[in-house]
Amino acid sequence: MMHTKHNDKIPGFSAMTRKIGIQIFDKFQILDMSGPISAFEIANRFVPDSYEIKVISQPETEGLIKSSCGLEIAAASWLPMDYDTLIVVGGPGAKDTAEYPSVIHYIQCAAINVRRLASTCSGAFILAKAGVLNGRRATTHWDMALELASSYPQVRVEPDHIYICDGNIWTSAGITAGIDLTLALIANDLGRSIANQVAQQLVVYFRRPGGYSQRSSLLAVDPFSEVFAELLGWVREHIAEVITVDRLAHQVAMSPRNFARAFRKEMGVTPAKAIEQVRLAVAREHIQQSRDSFEKIAIRVGLKSADRMRHAFLRTFHESPQSIRIKANKDYLADKTDLNFAQQTISEDKRLP
Repeated sequence: MMHTKHNDKIPGFSAMTRKIGIQIFDKFQILDMSGPISAFEIANRFVPDSYEIKVISQPETEGLIKSSCGLEIAAASWLPMDYDTLIVVGGPGAKDTAEYPSVIHYIQCAAINVRRLASTCSGAFILAKAGVLNGRRATTHWDMALELASSYPQVRVEPDHIYICDGNIWTSAGITAGIDLTLALIANDLGRSIANQVAQQLVVYFRRPGGYSQRSSLLAVDPFSEVFAELLGWVREHIAEVITVDRLAHQVAMSPRNFARAFRKEMGVTPAKAIEQVRLAVAREHIQQSRDSFEKIAIRVGLKSADRMRHAFLRTFHESPQSIRIKANKDYLADKTDLNFAQQTISEDKRLP
């Protein structure tokens, strides 16, 4: 079994290959499988050979497994059990799969032998049936949380979380939350910087706190995660104002010193850097979506001047605000040209006899 150490210092970071098992079954949810696989695959682009992914199933059903949408996926045997991480997906067939004695025995062995055992969505029912969630906090899709809690009262079901880590057991909520869970696993293995880059490639919001309501939008492994995520939302709302560490600390009822230490430990950057990142993100949106002057945008997001904003953009994005706006305008013109061509084609078709 392989063990890894969390490391945020990506340059020179030496990755070992971690074998990931994705366990599927008849009528599994395709996104519960493809979401995590895509995240791990993209992580391999940034840190080669970090993950080896294998789709597996129980002996009774190995081969071509039909998903709930009808798409068939080839699954290999789940033996030998030499996985660093085993992820049990969800889907309409999860509860039936939990009735296989071989599956229950396998999960019980996995809980002891793999470094991390995880489930997405209703895959939690399989883990619960195996007894590995007894006495632990866990989550699942909000629509099945009550059933999970009533069927397995020994499990501390927390229905309003995106994902939860309790010991070496990870559970996540419905469908897309499996991507949030996988980003957290990647951050744990390769550091936040790599996980952030993976999230950007997937075009998803990195560090989505697990404490967020499932119905509105990873579980914060650290209880500060949700607090700090909400705080960054507050920063966005007050983006034009002067925001100091003292003011942020006051918002979360902490001393400035404890706040700065806890924030950096959890978020991976200083409060000042996080504020700048929020300002730059909002500025970029305005640059791409409006025709306002750079000076006006800079003042609107609290960067004070166009010159200061330009230097921050070059340092962070390696391109100037002007370059970003030019690209956005080119995309707009290309879309407009395609639309005009389509409208012209439709008009010409209507004139045909």
